[in-house]
Amino acid sequence: MTRRTRRRVIQGIMAGCVLGLAPVTWVHAVADGRVGSVGEAPGRDVAVVFGAGLWQGRPTPYLAHRLDAAAELYRAGKVRVVLVTGDNSRTEYDEPSAMRAYLAARGVPDGRIVSDYAGFDTWDSCVRAKKIFGVERAVLVTQGFHVRRAVALCDAAGIDAYGVSVAEPHDATWYYGGVREVFAAGKAAGDAVFRPDPVFLGAREPGVRDALDAAGG
Repeated sequence: MTRRTRRRVIQGIMAGCVLGLAPVTWVHAVADGRVGSVGEAPGRDVAVVFGAGLWQGRPTPYLAHRLDAAAELYRAGKVRVVLVTGDNSRTEYDEPSAMRAYLAARGVPDGRIVSDYAGFDTWDSCVRAKKIFGVERAVLVTQGFHVRRAVALCDAAGIDAYGVSVAEPHDATWYYGGVREVFAAGKAAGDAVFRPDPVFLGAREPGVRDALDAAGG
């Protein structure tokens, strides 16, 4: 290999690294200053909790921790309605209903919980929150490795979003989530640019507005 060829190979590798990291840089730039703890979260009408899987019909530990944080936000008076968004693509798998039951068991009134049954990924959840449920401003509740991408995508969907980062021990799941985010950032950038419709869109639903009206506003 000649010196010129080696130089071109190195330049190609460097260019590939720059392009590969550009989506991650975009995610972090958009979310800068818009992520914090439950205590740091601003008051917003709506909290959005993203699905994170079920185990034997109940929320996985990671999803349960998201819901615990949302319940804490509600009890602190920082949000008045919780929108739970997840996968119900088949009868035997119903994330939103499991999330709803978990919140209700922890003191969030059922009338303050709204279910989105077609939140198949973060982009779909953000777009549906805006277009279907009419959410303009929200606190997003998810783990630290995911929260910045959630804020960036909801921002691209037209929602003024603040992310609550749910702390987790740095176990295998946490590390897997962190690595996965590097690749997920690429899809997120594509979604933000091309703005595809969610898998299911449909007509607007009054659930969030009705819940806010019942809460006194």
